[in-house]
Amino acid sequence: MSGLPPVYIVSAARTPVGSFLGTLSSLSATQLGAHAIKAAVERVPQIKPEDVEEVFFGNVLSANLGQAPARQCAIGAGLKDTVVCTGVNKVCASGMKAIILGAQTIITGNASIVVAGGAESMSNTPHYLPQLRGGAKYGDQTIVDGVLKDGLTDAYGKEHMGLSAELCAEDHSISREMQDEYAIQTYTRAQKATADGVFANEIVPVEVSGGRGKPAVKITTDEEVKNLNAEKLKTVRPVFKAQGGTVTAANAAPLNDGAAAVVLMSEAKVKELGVTPIAKILGWGDAAREPVRFTTAPALAIPKAIKHAGLTEKDIDFYEINEAFSVVALANMKLLNLSADKVNVFGGSVAIGHPLGCSGARIVTTLSTVLREKKAKIGCAGICNGGGGASAIIIENLA
Repeated sequence: MSGLPPVYIVSAARTPVGSFLGTLSSLSATQLGAHAIKAAVERVPQIKPEDVEEVFFGNVLSANLGQAPARQCAIGAGLKDTVVCTGVNKVCASGMKAIILGAQTIITGNASIVVAGGAESMSNTPHYLPQLRGGAKYGDQTIVDGVLKDGLTDAYGKEHMGLSAELCAEDHSISREMQDEYAIQTYTRAQKATADGVFANEIVPVEVSGGRGKPAVKITTDEEVKNLNAEKLKTVRPVFKAQGGTVTAANAAPLNDGAAAVVLMSEAKVKELGVTPIAKILGWGDAAREPVRFTTAPALAIPKAIKHAGLTEKDIDFYEINEAFSVVALANMKLLNLSADKVNVFGGSVAIGHPLGCSGARIVTTLSTVLREKKAKIGCAGICNGGGGASAIIIENLA
C-alpha cells in the first residue's frame, strides 16, 4: 500500500456470539447487525450517524431477511436515509471482505467515513420448499435446510464442507488427537480471556426478552465458550466420515448468531475531527484455489496481504486465523510455519463461535484487542471461505 492514502479503524464493536437456537435466536441477522453498527458509531463521539457515508456489510444466509439486509442494518442502527449500503456475500470471508471494500472506497476518495462488518443469524435461517412454486402435485416433497444448502455445502461437489476438512487432515497428516488437543486449547484460551475481561471492550451487550412477565436478560459474553468438556470432546464420534474420520462436532466450529462492525476513516478526516484511531490498515490480500481445498486458501492469502503491506512474516506479531474447523488452523499454521503462541491467543471460532457473515469482521475486531492487550504492533487476520477462497488483512495497533 506504499504511496496510497492511509485508512484507519477508529472503532470496533461486536455482539456476543450466541449458540444455535440459543440466547440471541430471538433476533434476526439485521437486528444483530444494527446493534453492532450503532455501538461502533457511538464509540466515536466526534461523529454523528449522519456523518457515515457508506456501509459495506457481510451476510451469507439472507433468505427471509427482506430486501437489502445491509441497508436494514444501517437504518436500524440509526444511520440516515442517505447512507449508501452494499451487502457482501463471500461466504465466511464476507465480513472481512466488507472491511477491505470499505478501505478501498476511502482510498479512492469516494468516502471518508465508512462502516463495515457483517452479521448472521444461523438460528433464523429458514428451510426451503424448492418444488412448491412449480406445484407439489403428487408424492413426498423435500424440505431443504437453508443453513446446509447456502452455508455449509460445497456447491461443486455437493458435499458437506466437513468432508473438505477431512481431506485437509489427510493432505497434511493432521490426526484426530491433534485436532482435539487444538480444540481444547482454543476453548481454554477463550475461557481465560473471558474470565479476565479481555473481550469486555469489544463486546457490546445485547438485551433479549426474559419471557412473559420476566425482566429482560442482558447477554454480555459468548455463549459457547463455557461448554468445554475435555474428556467428552475426545470421545465424540466423527460426524462426516464414519470410518477413519477425524473431524467431529466438538473440534469444528459450531453454528452461531452474531454481528461485528468497524468504523473506517480517512487520514484527513481523522485529523479534522481529532479522532484517536485504534488501528491502521496496512494491506490485504485475497486468494483462491480448487473449491474442495478451500481450507488452506488462507496460506495463499496471508502472504499476499503481508506483501501488499510492504512487510515480511517476521514483522507479524500475532495472527487470527478463523477456525472453521480445528484442522483449518492447524494446516495453515503448518503451511506458514507459525508458532502456536502467535495464533488465536484468546481462542478462536471453535470456542467463540462462527456466525458465517460476521466472522471475518469478528476476527479483525479481536485482533485489535490482541494487539492492544499484548502491547504488540502488527497483526494479521485470515479466513477461508467456501468455494475455494480466502481473505486476509494486516493492521497496525495504534491503541
